[in-house]
Amino acid sequence: MTNRYNWMADTSPEAFAAWVEIQRRMTPGEKLVQVLEMIAMGMRATEDRVRQEYPEASEREIFLRAASERLGRETVIRVYGWDPEGEEAP
Repeated sequence: MTNRYNWMADTSPEAFAAWVEIQRRMTPGEKLVQVLEMIAMGMRATEDRVRQEYPEASEREIFLRAASERLGRETVIRVYGWDPEGEEAP
């Protein structure tokens, strides 16, 4: 299917139309909950990947390394006082 939604290229037009209708019927609050759930899912995925890459890391280090991917190295240094390119997290 060729459309402006390349990420939906493997979805039938009928399925896409049904999804759009579901989105239209959702209240703003329901949409916000859905967005927050997707953000949380992305954060968990980042933390899971960090756990695989650093199997000996503490929960604090996993949190900080994941935060550095979301916020950037400079922000993590400024806010948390830890350099992800340095040693283990405090």
